[in-house]
Amino acid sequence: MIEIAVLGGGCFWQVEEAFRVLSGVISTEVGYMGGDFENPLHLDVCARITGHAEVAKITFETDQISYREILLNFWSIHDPTTLNRQGPDRGEQYRSVIFFGSQAQQMEAEASVKVAQQQFEQPIVTQIKAAKEFWPAKEEHQKYLFKKAQKLSQLQ
Repeated sequence: MIEIAVLGGGCFWQVEEAFRVLSGVISTEVGYMGGDFENPLHLDVCARITGHAEVAKITFETDQISYREILLNFWSIHDPTTLNRQGPDRGEQYRSVIFFGSQAQQMEAEASVKVAQQQFEQPIVTQIKAAKEFWPAKEEHQKYLFKKAQKLSQLQ
């Protein structure tokens, strides 16, 4: 069965790249979710006028990787204890958030927080919210780190 996970954990380039390479992941796409601003552009989101988070939409085959495994990876690729920031990136668009698409995903996400909390000294501040409309980012942002690495390897 094919399922979709939508996750925000800092800059969407890093989140996408971490999941793009996993076995069972069919596709990834970066974009925005969680705000009320229609058709946001990257500059709108960075200006903090949209309420959106930068997210990666991950389409995966559940026979090869489960939603639980997706969430385990999510907890390992960012610091879910920092509010509205990851590394040098600051602002609500970089918040840690899981957007669930079903009641089963909501329950799995909530359970995963309790398990993940054991790995961190500080409280997890990750939001768990119902998915809203996903607004894809422009093509220049899609698979950005992968494309950048390809260009660098061609220069060598």
